Parts: sequence; structure tokens; C-alpha cells
Amino acid sequence: MFTARKKIVKKSGANPTELEDSVAQALFDLEVNSNELKADIRDLTFLSAKELETKGAKKAVVVFVAFRQLRAYHKIQARLVRELEKKFSGKHVVIIGQRRILKKPSKNNHKALQKRPRSRTVTAVHDAVLEDLVYPTEIVGKRTRVRLDTSKVLKVYLDPKDKQNQEYKLDTFSGVYKKLTGRECVFQFQTSQ
Repeated sequence: MFTARKKIVKKSGANPTELEDSVAQALFDLEVNSNELKADIRDLTFLSAKELETKGAKKAVVVFVAFRQLRAYHKIQARLVRELEKKFSGKHVVIIGQRRILKKPSKNNHKALQKRPRSRTVTAVHDAVLEDLVYPTEIVGKRTRVRLDTSKVLKVYLDPKDKQNQEYKLDTFSGVYKKLTGRECVFQFQTSQ
């Protein structure tokens, strides 16, 4: 188990949870046993992992990775997610980059020495989480629907070419997005006109 610990990076030496240990072990096993993923997984690490409950009592494992490594994860994400879902049978696996939201500058928040970048705003971070959530699939459209009771629902239209691969995960995507951001979201595939 000690050799699998190199796959997880925790802040200030905190101990990983049981789920994080199992994800680290799964990544290490893939590195050792898989010929096609061995070179790609060797340098990859992750920051944390959470298990979230979604609609229909389904569980999803959300793996948070460092933003700098996100591009390397994207290169092998389809194969990696498929292998991790085999290891965690009955659970969907989602890989999301760890991002930071900075507070809006105000008179009480006067420590800001430089202007807040656009990539650190709430809207930009939530959009980036949405992109990471559905990664191999492209988002082709978004609509915000305001109901009569003034609640908002974000409708996200995905590229129909990935319908066979991603259709079973749509409820998981909306559940994970709701848990991470607090915003309600509905995913559907764009119909051809």
C-alpha cells in the first residue's frame, strides 16, 4: 500500500481517507499492470476523492486533480475512467480539476494586491467544472430557464456524437454538479434540426 501512496498528494501531510487510498491503489495497479496506460499514468497524481450520491441511489466517485495535470488526464481520460469504473463496480467515475474561487474585492477585502483574474470568479469556475464533468463530450449549447417560482435551471446540450458512450451518466452529471456548485442543471443531447 505504501507504493500506492505516491499517487495522492495531500496538503500539509493530512492522512488520506479510505476512498482516496482505494483510488490511489487502483491507479497504481493500472500503472503496474496495464501496458497501454503505464507510461501515461506514471507521473499522474490526484489531490482528493469524494463519493457523492446522485439520483436513483447511484454513487459517483469524483476525483479532484491538480489543474496543472488536468491536460495529461484528458489525454487518457476515456480509457482511465473505463478502467476505474471496472474497479469500482456500480459507481460512475468523474475527473475534475481543482480550481479556486477568489472573493470579489470590497472595502472589507482590502488585502488584494492585484486584480482578481477572470478565471477565479464563481461563474468561470462553475463553467470550468461543467466542462470537466462531461469532458470527452463537447457542450454545444446552454440555456438558463427561470421558472415561475424564480428558481433557475441550467439546461446543457451535449454533442450527439457521444450519445452512446455518455447517455447512462446524465443523471450522475446533474447530481454531481448540484452537489459541487449548488446549482440545478439538466443534461441532454442536442437533437439535429
